Amino acid sequence: MNPTKGTPLVEMRDISISFGGIRAVDHVTVDLYPGEVVGLLGHNGAGKSTLIKCLSGAYRPDSGDIFINGEKATITNPRDARSYNIETIYQTLALADNLNAASNLFLGRELVTSAGFVDDAAMEAETRKIMARLNPNFRKFNVPVSALSGGQRQSVAIARAVYFNAKILIMDEPTAALGPHETQMVAELIQELKAQGIGIFLIEHDIHAVMDLCDRASVMKNGQLVGTVNVNEVTDEDILGMIILGKQPGKAA
Repeated sequence: MNPTKGTPLVEMRDISISFGGIRAVDHVTVDLYPGEVVGLLGHNGAGKSTLIKCLSGAYRPDSGDIFINGEKATITNPRDARSYNIETIYQTLALADNLNAASNLFLGRELVTSAGFVDDAAMEAETRKIMARLNPNFRKFNVPVSALSGGQRQSVAIARAVYFNAKILIMDEPTAALGPHETQMVAELIQELKAQGIGIFLIEHDIHAVMDLCDRASVMKNGQLVGTVNVNEVTDEDILGMIILGKQPGKAA
């Protein structure tokens, strides 16, 4: 998708945040459009995770504004973020290993019968419905998620976010520690989410993953934004130069 028109799903405008006198994020502006994946890259300590934690409600910026669908948003905690349909899928996935897919999907938000009992059948039916949309090959509905592969576990975490109406997804290195087949499964999931108009911020170290999965890439260095590029207009080396040298493609360092 080429996000040239319309209102961004998210705009983080002029965000700054300091810890103990160190400016972790320094006047950074990034945006995200519906059906788009924007990769956030940079060395450890570059500020990408800190920036995105301002969107997820984990941190409150010292200055700057966040706009959701063109309107100024107030995000002071993760509950606020959720009210704006922002969901975060951490690398750890935050799944309960001993429970199956449906129990994880509805963890803390269980469906109950009119008599007040947990309605396992209804939860499994809903889980099958959303999995049919996201990952049609998913079959292991009745085993603990600890028995699932990495890609299947990602499916469960993504399904949970989407079921509860996520419009903006933050994904933290979703293909880290996955093999080629699993990585391809996650890539297909991301394509499906894009087709549904969901916008995704992808925090990544791996340039190849960004080139494969993202529409645009925003690179940070020392808390500042080096620049945002269209992935199909740059090379791996261009992005590497942004990360290491802090220089935009075609410009002198």
